[in-house]
Amino acid sequence: MIATHNKGKLREIAELLRGFAVEPVGAPALGLPEPEETGASFEANAALKARAAAKASGLPALADDSGLAVAALGGEPGIHSARWAGPKRDFALAMAEVEWRLQGKSDRGAAFVAVLALAWPDGHAEIFRGEVRGHLVFPPRGTRGFGYDPIFVPEGHAITFGEMEPAAKHAISHRAHAFNKLAAACFAKAPAAAAGR
Repeated sequence: MIATHNKGKLREIAELLRGFAVEPVGAPALGLPEPEETGASFEANAALKARAAAKASGLPALADDSGLAVAALGGEPGIHSARWAGPKRDFALAMAEVEWRLQGKSDRGAAFVAVLALAWPDGHAEIFRGEVRGHLVFPPRGTRGFGYDPIFVPEGHAITFGEMEPAAKHAISHRAHAFNKLAAACFAKAPAAAAGR
């Protein structure tokens, strides 16, 4: 099961799982609550969410904790990336906050970080971290993706994640890097017939 209530993350993770011999179900479909993220790192929060979902559902659970780490802001918003968007998850507000805090600072370097935790009902969990580096641009550009995507330009590219086709983003994103590590360690490729279901 995918331990998230974030529709953007759910969609991206389900897309990454396509072609593997698993059938993902989201936490909302099982009526599972979101646990409070009390960890001090992406790793701790991902493991906390995955273990809670696996215990509650009785299924292996995959959780993601991810965020934007801005060099000139000492790595913020980091694990608080979603909180900067407020209770209504208004990422236009969060992106404006990043821009405001960067006033007077020339460094626009940033990284997107994603940590995936795969947990089993017995509490065992595997942790996988992925990062993609780039720089920030203002004003935001593009309407694809979610979160801070419209202000993040990955290294080697001239457009933001918000402007990229979903397939292009999935190929290079922080979540894709973490997922590739997870897939290599935990999943076997589905046979061709199963992959086409």
